[in-house]
Amino acid sequence: MLGLSVYSRDAVSNIEAVVYQPVICLILQGRKVTSIGDMSVELRPGDALLVSHDLPVISRITKASFHQPYLALILSLDLGLVRGLYDQVADAPVPAAPARPLSAGPADPAWLGPLVRYLELIDDPLDARVLGPSTLRELHYRLLISPIGGMLRKLLVADSHASRVARAIQKVKTEYRSSLSVPELAKAAGMSASSFHEHFKSFTGTTPLQFQKDLRLIEAKALLVERNQSVGETAYAVGYESPNHFSRDYRRKFGLSPGRDAGVTIPDMQDEVRTRTKASL
Repeated sequence: MLGLSVYSRDAVSNIEAVVYQPVICLILQGRKVTSIGDMSVELRPGDALLVSHDLPVISRITKASFHQPYLALILSLDLGLVRGLYDQVADAPVPAAPARPLSAGPADPAWLGPLVRYLELIDDPLDARVLGPSTLRELHYRLLISPIGGMLRKLLVADSHASRVARAIQKVKTEYRSSLSVPELAKAAGMSASSFHEHFKSFTGTTPLQFQKDLRLIEAKALLVERNQSVGETAYAVGYESPNHFSRDYRRKFGLSPGRDAGVTIPDMQDEVRTRTKASL
């Protein structure tokens, strides 16, 4: 099904860094801790995580094994579909709950039902083609009016602070290697610098420049691990002018120097392979 995936891991993980796009994530088995800036949530089976903006997230799977792997069902959210529901839900009574970019809580049967029905359509292409769009629309509607849908509701209004911050986030994502300033980003969002800084932090849990730095470091981690680039090459590739400065920020973010982090990845993968092989014998 479009935008729907199942994530599985049969071992606990080290710190993982990734840029989340807007998603709803349902934990089926295992446990995970996810954080951005000063916000952190612990997820257990039956919990759901809703991410409303593109966010650089740090996470760690804390409970998983070969016989009981970590399992999560993930659905990408369609913000165009969300905004298309504005006229119908603008005046609807909704739960009084904080609007956070990372919203977590027990899965609500009201939106869990259409999510399960959407998943079941995978077995019949004709049903998926005919019923999928309406089921997906219902799911987005149920999420909007649920306790964890507070930030999504803010995104409904085209000129809201949440929507303006979302525009700035897209600029940072596109130009994270460049030198960006708060006034420049505030201008892109159509806000004063002070107002932009305040609302950006409230919507993302971090400052605009730290957000950019996190994007750089997440990309750097991928380059070190997947492409085996040198520390210097990686630093310049993600926009740093000094490898030493890059190394300090990297160590502060991930707890390891960039050289060590790249070095421990392969043995960790080998250990996981050995564990899987041993368990299957």
